[in-house]
Amino acid sequence: MFLGIDIGTSSVKAVLVDERETLVAQASMPLTVARPQPLYAEQDPQDWWQATVAAVRALPPAARAAVRAIGLSGQMHGATLLDQSGKILRPAILWNDGRSAAECSELELREPRSRAITGNLMMPGFTAPKLLWVAHHEPAIFARTARVLLPKDYVRLRLTGQAVSDMSDASGTGWLDVGRRDWSDEMLAATGLNRSHMPRLVEGSAPSGSLTREAAEQLQLPPVVVAGGAGDNAASAVGMGVIAPAQAFLSLGTSGVLFVVTQRFRPNPDKAAHAFCHCLPGLWHQMSVMLSAASALDWVAQLTGESDLQQMVAAAQARGLRQAAPYFLPYLSGERTPHNDPHCRGVFFGLDSQTVRADLALAVLEGVALAFADGMDVLLENGGVVGEISVTGGGARFAYWGTLLAAALNRALTYRQGSEIGAAMGAARLARLALTGEPPPAVCTMPPVVQVIQPDAGLAGLLAERRTTFMRLYRDLKDTFTEYAR
Repeated sequence: MFLGIDIGTSSVKAVLVDERETLVAQASMPLTVARPQPLYAEQDPQDWWQATVAAVRALPPAARAAVRAIGLSGQMHGATLLDQSGKILRPAILWNDGRSAAECSELELREPRSRAITGNLMMPGFTAPKLLWVAHHEPAIFARTARVLLPKDYVRLRLTGQAVSDMSDASGTGWLDVGRRDWSDEMLAATGLNRSHMPRLVEGSAPSGSLTREAAEQLQLPPVVVAGGAGDNAASAVGMGVIAPAQAFLSLGTSGVLFVVTQRFRPNPDKAAHAFCHCLPGLWHQMSVMLSAASALDWVAQLTGESDLQQMVAAAQARGLRQAAPYFLPYLSGERTPHNDPHCRGVFFGLDSQTVRADLALAVLEGVALAFADGMDVLLENGGVVGEISVTGGGARFAYWGTLLAAALNRALTYRQGSEIGAAMGAARLARLALTGEPPPAVCTMPPVVQVIQPDAGLAGLLAERRTTFMRLYRDLKDTFTEYAR
């Protein structure tokens, strides 16, 4: 058995996969996000560990006893600050926290080659500006910080006693020289840190350590090897077999991601595209990232008192998209690609006395689809190639959303078995690679196709027309968003 553990934002998932790639068992434990002030998003790292222990121990005992390796995936960018003894100094600042916009500008001034080194525009979601914010606003905590770890790497520390990260997750810190796959001394110095604050780096398919006796007892597992693992999106790619140049996937999770594999480092920082290392040696990837995707659908359901998401989506489909339908800007937590704007917010536009609840749900579904189209344009710039697109994430269970997405992108979308656990499955595959040393293509195959949604020509035309207004709404409101945030 191979165990994959995914440290998500809303839950920790654990899956057991056998040598035939069969999903044997899975378990999940919920997590909550604290928002003590506007723009803030935090979690207690202890909650990740407790949820990990609970999720793993919820798996069948006989199957747990057969585990031979563990892989980790996790939410990216979260800043977990530890002192010299390994004590947590403050709640972790998460990927969707927007408090450090000013520090992003300051970092790029401190190191003018920042974009060339990292391949990315410095964004509030990244880890480096969070540390500069701590230095400015919590200097006593910054002074005591001896180690900074990403969420899955804190869990690894509890598993193995080793401070290690992998290339894909480290790419989202703002401290990695992504082309060279190594920490950048210049970017660390710009943040007031050095290599001693950083974990050791390994490839995602390489061993990073083994379970300590204490961790093995807590999780009721054998003392097995733990793979380098991956950030959640790179792990999802491995889980879906997206490991060759131009292969792509679309993730409808809490956030929304368009991910495409590249054979070389292809940065496009001016459009807020992410250029990161893949979790397999010798590969990179580009991503367009939106901060609210399936979470926007959950939000509108709660807002309107709808408890059945399937019923809500069915009502939206029955209502039908039309030229006069309301619009929605899905920027509930700000936005990354292509705007890099932590201040923009969700907006309904075009409501009238005839607007009903289903119209609001339809507007959210369409708004997320149009935001994905913005991201696709960025990935195609400068000769970018996006091939077959597989779909993953919790939002993939809504077929009508896939119809809107295929039309907005004007691309076929491929749905595969097990896509809802892509990151955890990818972590399990990385565990196997770390143990066996097999070539990745032999293990990281594409799961069977469940369905393919082709773009509807009429709907694609309507969405293309409506996208003009969608894009103009953001441009018209951009300055107002900034003024409102002050």
